[in-house]
Amino acid sequence: MLQTSARLLRLLTTLQGRRSWSGRELAERLEITERTLRRDVDRLRSLGYPVHSTAGVAGGYSLGAGTALPPLMLDDDEGMAVSIALQAAAPSGVARIEEATLRALAKLDQLLPTRAQKRLKALRASIVRVGGHAGPTVELDAVSALAAACAEQVAIAFDYQDQQGQSSRRDVEPLQIVHMERHWYLAAYDLGREDFRTFRVDRMSFPFERKQSFMPRSVPDEDISSYVRRSVTVSPYRNRVVVRLLVPLAEARTQIATSYGVLTPVDEHSCRFETGGGAIEIVAAWVAMLGFDFVVEEPAELNGRMRALAERLLRSAG
Repeated sequence: MLQTSARLLRLLTTLQGRRSWSGRELAERLEITERTLRRDVDRLRSLGYPVHSTAGVAGGYSLGAGTALPPLMLDDDEGMAVSIALQAAAPSGVARIEEATLRALAKLDQLLPTRAQKRLKALRASIVRVGGHAGPTVELDAVSALAAACAEQVAIAFDYQDQQGQSSRRDVEPLQIVHMERHWYLAAYDLGREDFRTFRVDRMSFPFERKQSFMPRSVPDEDISSYVRRSVTVSPYRNRVVVRLLVPLAEARTQIATSYGVLTPVDEHSCRFETGGGAIEIVAAWVAMLGFDFVVEEPAELNGRMRALAERLLRSAG
């Protein structure tokens, strides 16, 4: 029995390693006959693991999705990578996911070989997390329901509270969920407004009302992540600012977070930065402190505010 169980575990692990295997390849890999292989496949199926088989020259075996999560065999580096990723993912701002992540982390740490545990302990001791997630918490069920609606292309309805605290009923076609900095957003086509909109998930009422299916629409002129960044960092503000930074895009990204605005390449020596703000004086000061040479593209008013700011700073410096 012990030998059979070990062979089944080896078979299951081997099936996970590739999309499809021929019967001969599997038998040779496991050093068993094809007849024994067929019996072992039947045993896995009886345990709830869906092993699909196809006949013919191009036929073989593949492991499908089932009702049970099969055991995963990880080497030392894979186990450490998953452990570190789980630790980093814990403060995600999704309710209940931190607890589930920590449970999974505890199980994985317990199963790691002693040599890997020592390496992982040393690595964790050298990593310090500063700050953490400070945004509002969203429900795991809400994120899951939105992901399902996006995947199944089903319209939903919900009550939404905007930044000013005003509530409204929204019927939307959900396109994609975006996690940016401290918040979770839904990019969707608003049927009532007849336009694309971005919604903060923590301001959406849950559960959502599922409605009719739809054919997905394409966001005009850009990908969804860029659309969400622009709708969050530019559109809500009174003043829109566009400057050309005289540094390569990669260098600009070292100083400008995704939540600050939208960066796009111009050429190998410069890039364009689009952002928004309230008072134009504050935007002028913030852009000046980026540490990059730049050229104002719009609004023209920003140039005058920059001159006034420069003169004030020179006077203050004596």
